[in-house]
Amino acid sequence: MLIVIGGLPGTGRTTLSRLLARRIGAVHLRIDTIEQAIVRTGAARHPLVGYAVGYALAEEHLRQGLTVIAESVNPLTVTRDSWRDAGAAADVRVIEVEVICSDPAEHRHRVTSRSIDIPDLPLPDWQQVLDRDYEAWDREHVVVDTAGQDPQESLASLVRHLDHLMPALPGDDQK
Repeated sequence: MLIVIGGLPGTGRTTLSRLLARRIGAVHLRIDTIEQAIVRTGAARHPLVGYAVGYALAEEHLRQGLTVIAESVNPLTVTRDSWRDAGAAADVRVIEVEVICSDPAEHRHRVTSRSIDIPDLPLPDWQQVLDRDYEAWDREHVVVDTAGQDPQESLASLVRHLDHLMPALPGDDQK
């Protein structure tokens, strides 16, 4: 199965992806990690290079029978379509998840107070998050609102949604 997790910076997307990957024994592909590795090589930076690498890695892992959590801002329909294409190429189910933080004050606090966990990764400031090109999702997907929740509560919410869509999550024996 391919679980695609997207959302603006500071919503809790990476934390939630890591927790879910650990819980169900999935591979966590983080586009920020891929893109920053490419930047460190000195290679020319194109906005979708990290995504292209991510799609290829996801398909490779899926073909090996692994569950993959693909995590990125995933701001455009074209990026969302490409994740679905990777899942289709590997003949697996794709579930799309958008992580939001509906409380603007909490979201802003998260953006302005978080620390860098990838060396040299430039984090966006609040205005950059507000100004980011982020297309509305135009198809059915799971929405997890992390406002007012700790990470474990958000994980429980996500797992409930996933259980509804797919009752037997791989490796999920922690219920």
